[in-house]
Amino acid sequence: MYESILEIDLHGRNAYQARVAIDAALRRAGAGVYRIRVIHGCNSGTALRELVRAEYARHPRVLRIVGANSGVTELVLREF
Repeated sequence: MYESILEIDLHGRNAYQARVAIDAALRRAGAGVYRIRVIHGCNSGTALRELVRAEYARHPRVLRIVGANSGVTELVLREF
């Protein structure tokens, strides 16, 4: 993991726990963090993927969302 990319693994969490983890990561992301990589999984993680992409696309700290692949979503906080 790079210092400028914060990574969260949501495997085994429900929607509420996922929100809490992502909100905490957004709060603790300092000026050096430009992306938060959310690993939600691709088979059983589809509900979490939709949650992340729908709710955090409108978050004030999130510039844009990048769907790296079906199991990972990246929240871009700022450009390089």
